[in-house]
Amino acid sequence: MDLSNFTTLQNLEAAFGGESMANRKYLFFAEVARQLGFSDLAKLFKETADQETEHAFAHFKLLHPELVVENAAALTDEQKREIISRCLSLAIEGETYEYTTMYPEFAADAQRDAYGGQSQRDNPAAEEFLKQVQESTDHANTFREAAHRFGLLKFIENYHADRYTEALEVLNGGQTATRVAGEDPKTRKWICRQCSMIYDPVAGDPDSGIAPGTPFEEIPDDWECPICGASKKTFKPFEEKVAA
Repeated sequence: MDLSNFTTLQNLEAAFGGESMANRKYLFFAEVARQLGFSDLAKLFKETADQETEHAFAHFKLLHPELVVENAAALTDEQKREIISRCLSLAIEGETYEYTTMYPEFAADAQRDAYGGQSQRDNPAAEEFLKQVQESTDHANTFREAAHRFGLLKFIENYHADRYTEALEVLNGGQTATRVAGEDPKTRKWICRQCSMIYDPVAGDPDSGIAPGTPFEEIPDDWECPICGASKKTFKPFEEKVAA
């Protein structure tokens, strides 16, 4: 397909994004319906989500025909590596954009929204004013939570990009990096097995009441992952690369 028509390219990207969003939204609705006891509606949402996935895949195949596999058995090992290498490259590109640009900008925007376009330091009266207006307070709390979440997601996407980069290097003949968990509780990081949120004891989690310098072992047992809400026991020691 000729994608030289820029409008068509943009429309395909928008359609892929829309169908992808619909898939996740309907899966969320399916879970809500399941929890509320509407099993038939849960099934309907799940079936529709699967259909939206097929729509998204159809759009993505037009955007990236080089990734379409018609007959894997007919491909040489080199062709297979080339295709999966392209997948990894696109994954790295996406994750890198998220942690270097998207989430940092989202976090900054959320902070500005929380304080009426000004920083908290530049407008000390903003916090008091927001407390007096319930609707504004609710908005500010939402924006602060979003800023906190975007800030955490930046590190998660960095981690994802790093793992994809390593996988690409191994695919091209490199060696798997050696990773070990830190030994000092004061600096040892922990990672959520459910969403990959990384807890750094040096930074703590102030927005959740965990002061900087708090080792993971000293966090209250009822603390939850600020990204996905998983319990503390869902975390495991984060293994970092050993310098060559």
